[in-house]
Amino acid sequence: MARATWNGVVIAESDTYELIEGNVYFPPASVNRELLKDSTHQTVCPWKGRASYFDVVADGDVNEAAAWYYPEPKERAENIKDHVAFWKGVVVET
Repeated sequence: MARATWNGVVIAESDTYELIEGNVYFPPASVNRELLKDSTHQTVCPWKGRASYFDVVADGDVNEAAAWYYPEPKERAENIKDHVAFWKGVVVET
């Protein structure tokens, strides 16, 4: 079981996930989308493609660009399409 929390609030929880480069990628259905707000932030990974970001909002606090996903990953990363990973203080336990 993997779980992502911030400010004591569970953002994602799943028995299945992808582990890539030390990051847990949660399946889309396991993420509480009510806690995520679209961000304009984007980055590019040479082998995964362009990442889009979410702000995490919990208990009235905003953690900007603390979650990311690949809506159109490159072929080598197709297994994480739309899966969500976290950083910037979000605690991920496996």
